[in-house]
Amino acid sequence: MTLLYVGETPGPFQKCATNIGASIIIAQNSVAAITQYKLNQTVDVIICEHQIATNNAFLLFDKIKALSGATQIPFILLSEIFDKEIFKTAFKKGVSDYFVSSSTPADHVMAKAVSLIKYKARNVTKNCADAANTSYKLPLSKRVFDITFASLLLLLTAPFLLIIMLAIRLESKGKVYYIARRVGRSAFNFYKLRSMRMGSDVLLNVLAKEKNQYNKGHVRSSVNFKLPCPKCSQLHNDESCSPDLHIGEDTICDYWYQYQKNEIKDSSSAFIKIADDPRVTKVGKIIRNTSIDELPQLINVLKGDMSIVGNRPLPLYEAELLTKDKLSKRFLAPAGITGLWQVELRGRGGEMSEEERIEMDNKYANNFVGDNYCFWYDIKIILRTIPALLQKSTV
Repeated sequence: MTLLYVGETPGPFQKCATNIGASIIIAQNSVAAITQYKLNQTVDVIICEHQIATNNAFLLFDKIKALSGATQIPFILLSEIFDKEIFKTAFKKGVSDYFVSSSTPADHVMAKAVSLIKYKARNVTKNCADAANTSYKLPLSKRVFDITFASLLLLLTAPFLLIIMLAIRLESKGKVYYIARRVGRSAFNFYKLRSMRMGSDVLLNVLAKEKNQYNKGHVRSSVNFKLPCPKCSQLHNDESCSPDLHIGEDTICDYWYQYQKNEIKDSSSAFIKIADDPRVTKVGKIIRNTSIDELPQLINVLKGDMSIVGNRPLPLYEAELLTKDKLSKRFLAPAGITGLWQVELRGRGGEMSEEERIEMDNKYANNFVGDNYCFWYDIKIILRTIPALLQKSTV
């Protein structure tokens, strides 16, 4: 890891870089920073003070991003005190992160820098797919089958879908459908019937740590919103050391939220599956156990976002963790409504480790390497899906 630090107070970061075995390049102004970047094409991350000699960080940010090969370099901005306008400008320009240096330890900023380096390719799917197989093309026989099968199934289930939608609406307020950004071979809008109460997403961080079936061993509770931030406690007049985050009915400063997340993330899994999820409604439990909530994905199939058979599309926060070759291989296959690991999981009573799931995803992806695709393999999975739907599962 090579860090380019721009500013006049690099001392704490020099110590942090030494502790983690990283190299650090120091520049006090934008001209020196650009020169150093051009001389050191291996720069992995830039940490820049807002006020630097002859310039400010935003002008340097624009110049750096205009250089060839620099668009994906994480850029972290530091300011002595929290300034709302600086924060807004940083957000609009696409600065990777913003910290208040007077209240944020250097090791915390460095931890975020390491994280940004690891996941700097935000379009994870595109990068994984391009690196693995740039000549990917969905077989014609698979696409024709997808359109035919999805069209017929939508026509047959339309009256039943209307009844289910009415039941969902009567039990809980809100839209009867759910749209989320998911990642298959590319990011797309993913459709499902709503099986949870409105506003359930704010509970995911806590539930993911306490009840995620893919977690390894004991994991302590997630972010504690009641625990006071030690940095904010040192300030007067109820000031915050960093921007406030409002999650549900709780408020927590960004520094303390990120600090607690960093403490627990090492024991977390890439995949999230909640056992006995309390967010699920009564109707939701029925449509989940029978996979009726998946029917709107037939629209995704018609649009070309998904296939009938494939690897399940992932939420963005899960996809960003699958960057290693062994893990990213799954993206060679299209996103699917059903797939190999779903039928295997239900057949085992809903129990499957993260490693087994990765193995299943990669096994199916092998069908899209070279000329390995077999239409009848998809048919076999579809036939196995039918009895699997009768088995209780929370997938």
